[in-house]
Amino acid sequence: MRPAFYEPQRVGTLYAPRVLEATLEGRRAQLPPAHQDKQRVALLLIDAQVDFVHEDGALSVPGAVEDTRRTIEWIFDHVDQLTTIAASLDSHLPLQIFSPGWWVSRSGEHPAPFTVISHDAAADGTWTPLYEVEWSREYTRLLEAQARKQLMIWPYHTLIGTPGHAMTPALYEAVAYHASARSTQPIILHKGSEPRTEHYSIFEPEVKLPNQPDAFNQNLLQVLASHDFIYVAGQAKSHCVLETLSSLIRTKDEALIRKLRVLTDAMSSVTHPEIDFDRLADEQLQHYAQVGLRLVDTKQAIA
Repeated sequence: MRPAFYEPQRVGTLYAPRVLEATLEGRRAQLPPAHQDKQRVALLLIDAQVDFVHEDGALSVPGAVEDTRRTIEWIFDHVDQLTTIAASLDSHLPLQIFSPGWWVSRSGEHPAPFTVISHDAAADGTWTPLYEVEWSREYTRLLEAQARKQLMIWPYHTLIGTPGHAMTPALYEAVAYHASARSTQPIILHKGSEPRTEHYSIFEPEVKLPNQPDAFNQNLLQVLASHDFIYVAGQAKSHCVLETLSSLIRTKDEALIRKLRVLTDAMSSVTHPEIDFDRLADEQLQHYAQVGLRLVDTKQAIA
């Protein structure tokens, strides 16, 4: 049964989450504590934040409001089976290597959002970094060599201290309801605050810094590995969700990979004027399905 405070029409709107109401109703559900679960189920929520989910968000993902509504209802419908919720928050600062203010053209103008900066363009002065000059140019080289992608300039989004950084309120209420109903705390993770690298994946940056060559969130990996099933939802499918899954696939831990369940109707892709990110993401997900993870939807039973 879905709790009385849930109002589907409020998903995607900005308001103060009704945490007290959610936790009180969670207590009234009288469910057993999560630590007693014989079958342990985790939900990995990736960057379900105002700037991505809401239609007026700084980097709004088309379809994200509906994705989030389905995610919330999946939590309510499976609250008695859901052991752990782990959620990431993309957490940025005004000056980062992928933000417009980091770079200038020969004429002194900043790049527009969705501009691609290749290593050649950084090396020949088409685009010049204003900060960390040597590293920024080296970064574009390493990004192309190691991650096989070029630097994308993004609109300013999920800036720490702004409304866009917050988890979308209706989803936060669902997380609070689960915490109270199952007597367990959510795991909330912040990523993306290192100015010198991108950090799509929950687990690791796109390019590891020289002083952090082994950067990988092993603690989170161990927590997830202790579950029987790991469901994945969030935004955006084409970037932070896909790169998180890529990190898990690269572990080559077959037992872990077989636990992964990707809620395909609880995520959508960033749109770009020239790049079909959704097609590229779907192709990669199909490849990952061939090596063990399962592509499911929110209507399917946990299994």
